[in-house]
Amino acid sequence: MKRAYLRGTAIAAALSFATGAYAADEVRIMWYSDGNEGEVVADLLKKFEEQNPDIKVTLDNVSYQVIKEQLPITLEAGDGPDIARVTDLKALADHWLDLTPYLADKAYWDANYGEQADWMRPDGSQAITGFMTQITLTGAFANKTLFDQAGVALPAAGSTWDQWVEAAAQVAQSQQSPAAFAMDRSGHRMSAPILNYGANYIGQDGMPAPVDAGAKAFLTELVGWTEGGQNLKDVWVSAAGASYRAAAEDFINAQIPLYFSGSWQISNFSTKIGDTFDWVAVGNPCGPDGCSGIPGGAGLVAVKYTKNPEAVGKVMDYLASEPVMREFTQRSLFIPSNAAIRAAGDLKYETADPQVQPALDAFNADVKNLSPEANALPAWKWASAYYTALVTRTGQAMAGEMSLDDAFARMDSDIAEQVAQAGQ
Repeated sequence: MKRAYLRGTAIAAALSFATGAYAADEVRIMWYSDGNEGEVVADLLKKFEEQNPDIKVTLDNVSYQVIKEQLPITLEAGDGPDIARVTDLKALADHWLDLTPYLADKAYWDANYGEQADWMRPDGSQAITGFMTQITLTGAFANKTLFDQAGVALPAAGSTWDQWVEAAAQVAQSQQSPAAFAMDRSGHRMSAPILNYGANYIGQDGMPAPVDAGAKAFLTELVGWTEGGQNLKDVWVSAAGASYRAAAEDFINAQIPLYFSGSWQISNFSTKIGDTFDWVAVGNPCGPDGCSGIPGGAGLVAVKYTKNPEAVGKVMDYLASEPVMREFTQRSLFIPSNAAIRAAGDLKYETADPQVQPALDAFNADVKNLSPEANALPAWKWASAYYTALVTRTGQAMAGEMSLDDAFARMDSDIAEQVAQAGQ
């Protein structure tokens, strides 16, 4: 996902969570953004402070890299913010606070956020630790202007990865683009097509299964496309290990005709592309076993190391309330996470960009293609371990540092090592 600083908050300041130094009524939120949602939530929190003058809320806007790489270290040390917006929900679930005693109406939370509650709590727990700020789905975007200029038709719904890459390669050749497509350097992102090639990460015992034939089939294609110049190689070899790198700016700058990322990019594209070119959401290219995306999103969770759980509960109740979530969703251009808002079906997005509503409609329609394997991943404890191994070793294979066979073997050993370190 594309992540950006919304203001110049230094990493060191963002991680300075010596909770004892703050007043009893202060709540600190560590927040990252894909688009404008940091600005939206800041406005909403001003209203909260007006209604609750005894609680001061500080919003620390940081990059996604801080959330992904620095926050877990802070949590392991028994420290952290009071509330955090994160995507690594299940793997870090032992650090989240059970909000149940501090909420005004548990039934409201169960009804409106219960469907995704297991994504962010320890296995077997009934704790309420937070809520999804939005629902996301992986998927591709096409630069329709480049396709039109090249005289290449957009592949129809249900087209395969091979068909999309072939069409995008024709566009790239015609328009002298650096590559046909790009995929975020992310184990999560690459997992959607991997599952559509028949892979399954979860063994019958709930533990990680070995990297199977389906995974190897897609990864072989992906590495081949990278070596052949169809996949934008720099996205993958410009970083090392499991480091995240998005290709959103390459798409925004019209450098690639096809981009595989997800619904969270819509606000970002609307803001940065404007009317420079026409872009469309085209769903998930198909593999032999399906056309599923992977659902997910960012969750706002309470951290159990907070010294102010009652104040945290009030902030969370406010942000999760239906009117606040409706405004947040309308202004930030996301698929709504609140069940009542989804059921109402009357959400009017606040945008003058005619490309936004069709893109959101396309992602909402693509929900029907979700496979059981994809639906299981957000609540699976070992998803992050699997993603890390996939992206690390695939990146090394793309860089020519190891063969694909060696990469596959190292993926299995990497995953086993993470399981062993967790004491399983």
